[in-house]
Amino acid sequence: MQDQSPVPSSVSGVSMSQVEAVDVELSVVLGRSVLPMSQLLKMGRGAVIPLDATEHDEVWILANNHPVARGQIEIREDRIAITVTRAADVYDFMAGAA
Repeated sequence: MQDQSPVPSSVSGVSMSQVEAVDVELSVVLGRSVLPMSQLLKMGRGAVIPLDATEHDEVWILANNHPVARGQIEIREDRIAITVTRAADVYDFMAGAA
């Protein structure tokens, strides 16, 4: 059974408003690729890097470089957006799962 206790307004003297004021950098990983250094050094403008993902694969959503969720890419008007689909499995991320 899950704990239904209310969230305390402070933890060890830190108020929730202080916690909520912390910025978190979000990034999205579309896929991965392994290339020989020689090929990487030859790349220039217009080079294409193949990824291990297809257009319908879920992406990884990272918070401060830590996997927190999976998501789907959406195009909304002229912007790219990510819809969160589920929580991330950190072990899959470390193993390089697509």
